[in-house]
Amino acid sequence: MYFFYAFLVVIVLCIFFAIKKQRPILLSVPVFALAFYVIVEIALVPGSFIDTVKFIFTLQ
Repeated sequence: MYFFYAFLVVIVLCIFFAIKKQRPILLSVPVFALAFYVIVEIALVPGSFIDTVKFIFTLQ
């Protein structure tokens, strides 16, 4: 649950600073943070990274 609140804080801060500084590139920070989180969670699976990614994509 803490990760959810952390992502909410990151999203709110990025929106605030993107509006305040007039830099829309800051809106990509939450996307990269979420992608980084997914990669870390996949890496924590006890198995090889490639096999884990293949398993995830074969799920239906």
